[in-house]
Amino acid sequence: MTIPFVKMHGIGNDYIYVNCLQHTLENPEHLAIAWSNRHTGIGSDGLVLILSSDTCDFRMRIFNADGSEAEMCGNAARCIGKYVYDFGLTTKTTLTLETKAGVRDLTLFVNSSNQVDIVTVDMGEPILDAARIPVDLPLDRVINEQIFVNDEAYDITCVSMGNPHTVIFTNAIAQLDLPRQGAAIETDELFPNRTNVEFVEVLNTTHLRMRVWERGSGETLACGTGACAVLVAAVLNHLSERKATISLLGGDLEVVWDETSNHVFLTGPATTIFKGEITIN
Repeated sequence: MTIPFVKMHGIGNDYIYVNCLQHTLENPEHLAIAWSNRHTGIGSDGLVLILSSDTCDFRMRIFNADGSEAEMCGNAARCIGKYVYDFGLTTKTTLTLETKAGVRDLTLFVNSSNQVDIVTVDMGEPILDAARIPVDLPLDRVINEQIFVNDEAYDITCVSMGNPHTVIFTNAIAQLDLPRQGAAIETDELFPNRTNVEFVEVLNTTHLRMRVWERGSGETLACGTGACAVLVAAVLNHLSERKATISLLGGDLEVVWDETSNHVFLTGPATTIFKGEITIN
């Protein structure tokens, strides 16, 4: 059986997108592992399925490169907005997207060629309750709390944007041994569902730089939910204003934590790389 796919990225966070309104994929966990391999597969940070929804315009399922299913991905949500508009699945420029983390509202910005290049996602309210993130610490909130992982001290702030994030502020972001440090924190027993890990350098109160170790995928060029968690953590630590540019290895995202609604808004580009077909044996 041959399945068409589209490879897309949000500032370098690349996924394989399959229109499951037209095609059914069995065992997407295994396909995510095989297709994400950058030497023997298509190559990506994971696999995204676009599905029908009983309550929203569309539904998203996302699988990391290790086959684990994620609750939410801001970069993938933006790319879905571009996909469904550019490929004629909708003519709307405001959409609702069902995810495992809840409903997300998308606003699509269409260029002069009638294609989407920028998308804003209403990422909802950040979750700060430690038990809901979850973080196995006897605290209501985890804000600038010191932990030890492999005998190394880290001051962590934990936020969920529908998926768990552990944010660490540092002045030595370029010197990190992220494959070692990120992997160790991701799988530490403090995090029952594992965690995404963000190391952040504060350039000024409206500009932050981050590197991200994504749960199930390793270091990636960008993470939308991570950028949102970083801004929330920076505000909670009195390091940032509520609107800031977040610079990642793949580019910049604009994040706003609205004080009135308590919602976080993520704005950034969505890009189609190529279309193709792959055979499932």
